[in-house]
Amino acid sequence: REVIDEWNTFIYPNINNGVYRCGFATTQEAYEEAYESLFAALDKVDHHLATHRYLAGPVLTEADWRLFTTLIRFDAVYVGHFKCNQKRVADYQHLNGYLKELYQMPGIKETTDFYHIKRHYYFSHNMINPTQVVPVGPDLDLESNHGRGDLN
Repeated sequence: REVIDEWNTFIYPNINNGVYRCGFATTQEAYEEAYESLFAALDKVDHHLATHRYLAGPVLTEADWRLFTTLIRFDAVYVGHFKCNQKRVADYQHLNGYLKELYQMPGIKETTDFYHIKRHYYFSHNMINPTQVVPVGPDLDLESNHGRGDLN
């Protein structure tokens, strides 16, 4: 439980809320600070996932699902809409495989609606997207081999 709490304490301000701090920044300085913090956090998690199958041990925990909620939206929404464009999740070797593995868990793909996700973000933030144009892409490759089976 302690390790899960440590990851949750790291993930929420740096990643879950980090994308919002980028997207809703009203100054260049605030945006750049949030951007640097977000991508430093993603780099740290990617590094951890190079040798660990999941965040807090050999089984999925709350910490993994907390991270998943942001990762699943990242390439489809946060890269463009919130200007989190240093890297996509698809550009991270370990985060990408990890995201694919979680997405491929029973019941997850069936409850992930990218049309709804994108429409919600691009319609509800008029100050960021006043035209409410919803992007058609990106094409996400979440169903290919995740390659994470050998990690503990």
